[in-house]
Amino acid sequence: MMEQFFHLKEHGTTVRTEIMAGFTTFMAMAYILMVNAGMFAELEGQVTYNAVYIATAISAVIGTVLIGLLSNLPLAQASGMGLNAYFVYTVCFGLGLSYANALVLVLTDGLIFIVLTVTGLRKKIFDAIPGAVRMAIPAGIGLFIAFLGLQNAGLIVGNASTKVALASFNVYSGGVTWGEIMPMLVTFFTVLAIAAMSQRGVRGSVLFGILGGAASYYLLGLTVPGFYDGFAQSLSFHPLAAFGEFAELSFGKVFTEGFDFSAYLAANGVGGFAVMFITTALAFCMVDMFDTLGTLYGACARGGLLTPEGEVPHMDKAMLADAIATTAGSVCGTSTVTTFVESSAGVGEGGRTGLASMATAVCFFIAMFLSPVAQLIPGCATAAALIYVGVLMMNCVRDIEWTSAEIAVPAFLTVAMMPLTYSISFGIAFGLISYAFIAIFTGRAREIKPATWVICVLFTLTFFLTH
Repeated sequence: MMEQFFHLKEHGTTVRTEIMAGFTTFMAMAYILMVNAGMFAELEGQVTYNAVYIATAISAVIGTVLIGLLSNLPLAQASGMGLNAYFVYTVCFGLGLSYANALVLVLTDGLIFIVLTVTGLRKKIFDAIPGAVRMAIPAGIGLFIAFLGLQNAGLIVGNASTKVALASFNVYSGGVTWGEIMPMLVTFFTVLAIAAMSQRGVRGSVLFGILGGAASYYLLGLTVPGFYDGFAQSLSFHPLAAFGEFAELSFGKVFTEGFDFSAYLAANGVGGFAVMFITTALAFCMVDMFDTLGTLYGACARGGLLTPEGEVPHMDKAMLADAIATTAGSVCGTSTVTTFVESSAGVGEGGRTGLASMATAVCFFIAMFLSPVAQLIPGCATAAALIYVGVLMMNCVRDIEWTSAEIAVPAFLTVAMMPLTYSISFGIAFGLISYAFIAIFTGRAREIKPATWVICVLFTLTFFLTH
């Protein structure tokens, strides 16, 4: 049955190899369960860690099964890094939308993505984004989430004169205690440990780094007075408790509360709401599209899975799986689901078919019942994962032609403005608008595609009408 469905012999693989590859992929990306839940938990009073943990796991199962069955590729999906930060910090904290409101934008992204994939318009929109901006987007997102990780760890703090500064480590001055310094040191050395393990080719280095950082945190907690006061009372190891929170706080919120935008309409008017909705949904869709396309090409190229023409096999089916998973994820209560670059780990272990995806999905299903253990992971450990993943996403800058001003300036603005404005969409906007402006004054305005002008106008309206 496995042979008939996944064509294992045709792809030169075996059931054992595929299962091991799927497990390797899970080990490499399991950190998303804890990192995503921890990030959403900052929306206090709206959703909880446990609720989003289950939502993340379910959407990962759905997306990974779909991409395996539809495209027969050894890839996995889950809530995307960067997109989750955009959801929480830009859409909720920045624009002032509620958790449920933001889920509507994710649902819109998924539905738009389905239409674009089915009609073939996806490629036209992708081509409308200049290469300078397209290459810079992953790096900008990486810098953004690394900055978030540094802030979450307490290493980067607010400062009245310079706005941001390094946290104090001077325990002798009396202004900071060992209890405050210890988690920051755990984060810093966890990042170094992950890097060392990755360099040595350790599978699941990010996950092992998180677990090691958590163990160090609790061991060092013995040196902090009062660290364990009330700790036992806060523990709960009921494996099904998280499902209750998921059912109450996450599942279906997009329909029961999401479409109530009355608070935003009252503050910004119908025009401001329309521009905000269009540009924010567009940003979700563009980032999802570029992330998925880049991951598909990268992972398939590593495993020698590209067609003779250099294309990803069954590309449209893989993109459709991504779109459906994003739609399902919004119903579950999590941010945009996308193909994970960590899938390359499984491909590197010999994964060649969708059977590897099935194995990864099974692992995510089992992980759903481990939320009580996952909740013990401290923020300083997951912050290290954010920082390290941010490092990995910076590698695309090597392909940017920095000696050409017409390419370097839009690319730099795309990268720099994402962390500096706390918004992925603003980084894309600055990159596109600067590219168009330079093209106009260098006599190349005719080279800009009509769709690019439309996107630039929408982002410009966003600045003047909603910000």
